[in-house]
Amino acid sequence: MIDLAFWANRRVFLTGHTGFKGAWLSLMLSRLKATTIGYALPPPDGPNLFETAGVEPHVVHRIGDIADFATLSHTMRAAQPEIIIHMAAQPLVKAGYADPVETYRTNVMGTVNVLEAARHIPSVRAIVVVTTDKCYENRNIIWGYRETDRLGGHDPYSNSKACAELVTAAFRDSYFAHINRGGRRVAVVSARAGNVIGGGDFAADRIVPDAMRAFAAGRPLHVRNPVAIRPWQHVLDPLGGYLMLAQLAFVDATAAAGGWNFGPVTGEERSVEAVVTRLSETWGNGARWVRDHAEHAHEARQLRLDSAKAREYLGWTPLHDFEAMIDATVLWYRGAAEGADMRELTLGQADHYIIQRMKRALPAAAPVHQEVLHATG
Repeated sequence: MIDLAFWANRRVFLTGHTGFKGAWLSLMLSRLKATTIGYALPPPDGPNLFETAGVEPHVVHRIGDIADFATLSHTMRAAQPEIIIHMAAQPLVKAGYADPVETYRTNVMGTVNVLEAARHIPSVRAIVVVTTDKCYENRNIIWGYRETDRLGGHDPYSNSKACAELVTAAFRDSYFAHINRGGRRVAVVSARAGNVIGGGDFAADRIVPDAMRAFAAGRPLHVRNPVAIRPWQHVLDPLGGYLMLAQLAFVDATAAAGGWNFGPVTGEERSVEAVVTRLSETWGNGARWVRDHAEHAHEARQLRLDSAKAREYLGWTPLHDFEAMIDATVLWYRGAAEGADMRELTLGQADHYIIQRMKRALPAAAPVHQEVLHATG
């Protein structure tokens, strides 16, 4: 479960807080009454969740490049965090093809910098490094990859994330295994999530934001690989998993050590075609998609994750099924298109998720009310 008592007043250093997933996690941590120090590049030009949902008042907002070790180290030391969640990344496959040097600089050396800075800060007790499901060597197998499967990556983005996993393991074994603080070893873990969707993603060349832009403009969505199968999940589900993993890591570094998968329930992986069909049906107003027959860069035909480890040791399973995932996503983008109060809509979805996650761990006779969450005004 997500433990309110654990997170209250906990000092968290979050890299990448101006990004899509980082902005959502910033809001979740705020609702849990944590003190979040965010470190990231400025939010991207154009629409972005950080500005659309008014995230800045919810964090201690610090601007910096993850590859700038001096600034990162200074900012982290000033923050004196207990938990570090490292999410800053170049997150796009196509951008990795276009600029592999920047992708490796950010995803590999950025991870090196975070871990090197953290090992010199006595307050740090747990570090969660977020990578991706694409860190595995993709053999187009029909079963889900497990945490013990071989790392790899065909394209620069995927490969850079596999490298980040290797860096994380090397730092854990070389340095953090020998650090003892308060009678406990400092935990270093990694989290590998599936393909996340949800409101507030405005990136180019991602299927959901591409679809929302096309549908809002009355244009058909062009889909390059409709038969590809991916472990889709709503963005709040893996973020909830990261929080639960951080809780375990903080109290038991040995039990938490290593990589952790966060993906949909086995058998719930869907094709791109299934996703865009459901998106168009839910959006309505004649929304539709067509096959794009142009030549594109290599993409894996299928990718599945086995999340049995998180289910068994964390008690984590996704709260959104396929339909709920799509419905919540379309609701957010429709609200944005119609001029809704996006701060309230976004906070409402985060609050609902936290409450439902807490209910999963409580007896039926012990209801959880909205009042348990931090009132932000």
